[in-house]
Amino acid sequence: MSRLAVRLAERIRREGPLSVADYMAAALTDPDDGYYTRRDPLGTAGDFVTAPEISQMFGELIGAWCVGCWHGMGRPDPFALAELGPGRGTLMADILRVSALDPGFRSAARIHLVEASPVLQQSQRTALRDVPATWHRTCDGLPALPLLAVANEFLDALPVRQFEMTADGWRERLVDIVPDMADAGSPRFRFVLSAPLSPGALPVPDDAPAGTLAETCPQGRDLVSSLAGHIVAHGGATLIVDYGYDHGSGDTLQAVRAHRFANFLADPGSADLTAHVDFAALAAAAAAAGARLHGVVGQGRFLRNLGIEARATVLKAGATAAQGRDIDAALRRLIADEEMGTLFKVMAIAAPALPEPAGFAR
Repeated sequence: MSRLAVRLAERIRREGPLSVADYMAAALTDPDDGYYTRRDPLGTAGDFVTAPEISQMFGELIGAWCVGCWHGMGRPDPFALAELGPGRGTLMADILRVSALDPGFRSAARIHLVEASPVLQQSQRTALRDVPATWHRTCDGLPALPLLAVANEFLDALPVRQFEMTADGWRERLVDIVPDMADAGSPRFRFVLSAPLSPGALPVPDDAPAGTLAETCPQGRDLVSSLAGHIVAHGGATLIVDYGYDHGSGDTLQAVRAHRFANFLADPGSADLTAHVDFAALAAAAAAAGARLHGVVGQGRFLRNLGIEARATVLKAGATAAQGRDIDAALRRLIADEEMGTLFKVMAIAAPALPEPAGFAR
């Protein structure tokens, strides 16, 4: 049993049950025992693999997309090139390698990385050791410059709140201690419901059928609203790539450990906790801030539109037979409907004057 579980149990005894969002925030980012605080979760030896780690093709195409947007912005110099949740720095390294083909882009770019994990920050510094860059724990520190930002599998890890419609109306889903374990050194956790909430208190219909479960991500909406406001004021675009849905969904919480699904409430701090991204809610927040929206499209369509299949052909031309099979496998994983091609979605938040970026044609 983790130290964090014991401390969360003590907190619940003092304060009462926690919201799902508070539980997620502690499990992922607790300064001493949070999941991201203590480990590098990526790769086959970790818990999950992201698109930049699957193939260089992903980062190369995102780099070309950024260069195209920069030209559409009027080639501002300087501008902020930012990544939210940069992992090991693989995606930014690929973006910079490709964008070096346009010397004007590279000399104008000021690199900013938004990363709360000390462990991953160190990996990023290693990957980008020859690149002048600035690190931030949050987006609040991004400079007042035209902005090109990329958020790949970042918003899915932001804490969500959950609500269930009952015969008495909406109630919030909370995390409590299992009663018979409340005073034990190895606490277990369970979901419980709050008292009924006031009608109209949530951004969901009050006439939903009993049993309906709704998720909201206030932190995600606030983040997107802030980025959209920055872009409207200074110019630019933010590219969001993540797994999620276009319309309302139910319970999407999941925990992953060693590439397998795990119990969301077991041993907090030891597994990656995520929820599917509500792209409709993010789009509404960005539009309310005055930004222009492009997408949502599936990752497969987006990457095909950017030319990933042609890029795979070029790479295979100089590859061994085994390398060619690896390229084909990576291509399929990134774009096939039954892999990442449909579940993962792409949306751009852009300044109103920016021409439509590449990749979003249907």
